[in-house]
Amino acid sequence: MKITKGTIIRTIMLVLVLVNLILKRTGKPILEIQEGTVASFVETVIELGTIIVAWWENNSFTQNARKADDYLKKLNTTN
Repeated sequence: MKITKGTIIRTIMLVLVLVNLILKRTGKPILEIQEGTVASFVETVIELGTIIVAWWENNSFTQNARKADDYLKKLNTTN
């Protein structure tokens, strides 16, 4: 059992968004956007959307969680 690619990608995206959010709040944004209020709003929506999507999925990191996922898959395939 191993961690899925989707879990890794979502976690990386989450970390990138959180780092950008923290840097933006401290006045040092990674993504320099000078287009004003609308651009800032769009950026915030994208960041929040990425956070929600990143953890919407079942991100199983521990061995027990991955075993539980496999058990659930077996239960669902027998029905």
